[in-house]
Amino acid sequence: MSNAAKNLTTGARELIAFRVGNQEFCVNIMSVREIRGWAPATPMPHAPPFVLGVINLRGAVLPIVDLSARLGMTPAEPTVRHVIIVAQVKNQVVGLLVDAVSDILTVSDEEIQPTPDILSDFEKSFARGVLAIGGRMICLIELDAVFPREEREAA
Repeated sequence: MSNAAKNLTTGARELIAFRVGNQEFCVNIMSVREIRGWAPATPMPHAPPFVLGVINLRGAVLPIVDLSARLGMTPAEPTVRHVIIVAQVKNQVVGLLVDAVSDILTVSDEEIQPTPDILSDFEKSFARGVLAIGGRMICLIELDAVFPREEREAA
């Protein structure tokens, strides 16, 4: 039986963990298309503040989103050490600027703890749970909630 088939039968899911600032987050690996190094983006007029611009990805225009700024944290100062997670968010592909990708995690639904009640409504809107793994606290985020439809169209 393949790992994917085992994961379906055991309720396990694979997540990709990454760092933004001094916090760790993860998303469902099924939404990730690729991970690539930082490339300067061409700014777009009238774009939301968290959209750094666009890059050419094999002939396609890819909007680059500063995930730190989008999550209400200090905007990133991109360097060659940053990476772009190319992800599918509903019917659009976007590039997510993050500090670093750290792991691929396989977790069961039981390992995902509910988000704390102290989070703001904004944080609760995209945080789907928290993982406590090896002394690390990793917030599971839902990309569809991070980018509501009207904001995806603006990017």
